[in-house]
Amino acid sequence: MPHTDLSLPSIEAAPQRPTQLALIRHGEVEAAYQRVFGGRIDMNLSPLGHEQAAALAKWLARQPLNAVYASPMKRVQQTLAPFATASGWSERVVTVPGLREVDFGDWTGLSWETVSKKFGVSAFQWLTELERGGIANAENARSYRGRVEPFIDEILQKHPGENVAIFCHGGVIRMILSILLSIPLPRMAGFEIDYASVTNIAVLPHKREVQFQNFTPWDEPSL
Repeated sequence: MPHTDLSLPSIEAAPQRPTQLALIRHGEVEAAYQRVFGGRIDMNLSPLGHEQAAALAKWLARQPLNAVYASPMKRVQQTLAPFATASGWSERVVTVPGLREVDFGDWTGLSWETVSKKFGVSAFQWLTELERGGIANAENARSYRGRVEPFIDEILQKHPGENVAIFCHGGVIRMILSILLSIPLPRMAGFEIDYASVTNIAVLPHKREVQFQNFTPWDEPSL
C-alpha cells in the first residue's frame, strides 16, 4: 500500500507557492457537553481531549509553520497549549475573537436527541437550519460567514505562500471550507471533522485544493 505523506510542505521560496492552511479542531470536550450543541458555552477538554492535544502537539512540532491563529474559547486554548509551550509559540499565537464557535441560540446546551424531540428536526441538519435561519435566536449563516470570511481574506493577504495553523472549531472549519471551496454551507455536513483533527487546504489565486482532510494524529500509533 503506498505511503501517504501527511506533513505540511517545507518552507522554501518557489513561484506561485500556495498558502497552506492547517485547520485544527479542538480536542474532545468534557463528558457533559458531548453530543450537545455547545456553541458559545466555554467548556473544558475531557481527559482524552488533553491526550489528543498532546499527540497533536508532537505532530505539529515537526511541521514548518509561519503563523498560528486561535479561537479564544477554552477548549481551543487548551488544545493549543501543549504545542505552543513545547514549540516556543506561546508569545506568537494570535487569538482571534471571530474564530469562536457559532451561537446555536435556543439549541445551546441541548443534546442532539433533545433537539430532535423538542423541535422535530434532525440534529444532523444543523447546517441546513443555520442556513435557512431555522434555529431561534441563533447566529444565522450570513452573520457567521460575515465574521469568518474577513479573517480568511486577511490571512491570505498577510501570508502568501506560507504555512498557517488555525486552531478553532468544527463549525468554523466547515465555514472556512465552504468559503474557500465555494460549496454551500449545508453540503459541508458531508465533511467529517473529528476532535483534534487536521484538515489541510492549499490556496492559490486560481485554485484551492484539500490536500488531506480529518487527519487525527492522536489515532496514529506510528506518529
